[in-house]
Amino acid sequence: MDGEYARAARNRIASRRCVDRRTRKRGVSEEPLVAKVAGSVGALDGGQWDALAGSDNPFMSYDFLTIMEESGSVGPGTGWQSAPIVIESGDGELLAAMPSYLKGNSRGEFVFDNAWADAYQRAGGQYYPKVQIAAPHTPATGPRLLYSDEKYAVALLRAAEQLCAGNGFSSAHATFIEPDQLPLFEHAGWMLRSDIQFHWYNRDYQSFDGFLAALASRKRKAVRKERAAAQDGVDIVHLSGAQITEAHWDAFWEFYQDTGARKWGQPYLTREAFTLFGERMGDRVLLILALEEGEPIAGALNFVGGTALYGRYWGCSREKRFLHFELCYYQAIDAAIERGLERVEAGAQGGHKLTRGYEPCKTWSAHWIADPGFRDAVSDFLEREREGIDVDQMYLGERTPFKKDGSGKP
Repeated sequence: MDGEYARAARNRIASRRCVDRRTRKRGVSEEPLVAKVAGSVGALDGGQWDALAGSDNPFMSYDFLTIMEESGSVGPGTGWQSAPIVIESGDGELLAAMPSYLKGNSRGEFVFDNAWADAYQRAGGQYYPKVQIAAPHTPATGPRLLYSDEKYAVALLRAAEQLCAGNGFSSAHATFIEPDQLPLFEHAGWMLRSDIQFHWYNRDYQSFDGFLAALASRKRKAVRKERAAAQDGVDIVHLSGAQITEAHWDAFWEFYQDTGARKWGQPYLTREAFTLFGERMGDRVLLILALEEGEPIAGALNFVGGTALYGRYWGCSREKRFLHFELCYYQAIDAAIERGLERVEAGAQGGHKLTRGYEPCKTWSAHWIADPGFRDAVSDFLEREREGIDVDQMYLGERTPFKKDGSGKP
């Protein structure tokens, strides 16, 4: 799928005309718009891509997506073949786009559909390849439909459906969609799926102590105890931009490899990706390191957005009690307060985040299934699953560490 099959898929949708048309000025004939699959994000104009993506979400930026491609973190052998769907005007202007990938497996997505794949294949179908609309290896919310005008949103989704139908792909999936875009997927007839992450919300805290004041006394004491134990004997530094050297990346790469090997069998990102993050996105990267006698022993890598801090990767060379919580959660809170950010997204799963001030928050994905019978089965499953997610969120929401008299939360 990585080479010849991907090229064939692109050729089958290239030059198809969108149903929607654009009229530039009164009295001028309507110009047809062209929907196509590009060979890569890097093959497109970076300035035009970023004009559509905006500056708030680092994972939709041209830099991040091309780093994934150029570093080999997506591409041959990874199960991710870049196939961005774009809409252009007749003169080649980029009007809308979405980062999409041909997937030969379900690795690196964090919205689990392995049971769907197994069921479909047991019934005689072929689940892979499928189309994935996402930031690769990144369970962070953000826009998935990038456009100059909302009227192009449905055309993007129809193009994804055409890509599937024209090539015999089973399905298309958009993951970690920002809530504002959910109605666009729902209007297009895509099925919605919810799950739970744990996010920290900044309620105008002026300091970490201000945040602690919102917690119940017992929880507040527990956090202080954890921080004291984690910080004992280590120095913690925050590094961005030119402050991050290749030696820092070498150390963090060792941490990341250890964590990746334990969680996924092998790391998703290549070593080159981290160098490129520093070179091209340094001002949007926050690397937090714990040093013992000047040597890094643990680290957490974050990306800085316009309104959120996104915790992405963590690792260590030796275990130290509570150091994971300190670097990934408490230091992230410190950084968000200092920058005036609205929230911290600390990644997928992790109920242990709850007692540390991270609250249960719904995340969303949208799914289009080609086979009508399979689509009905998935729809029934999603309806029952959503009921369970609602119950889980209510249960977890009652167990946050905030004061229960209402003074901790508005």
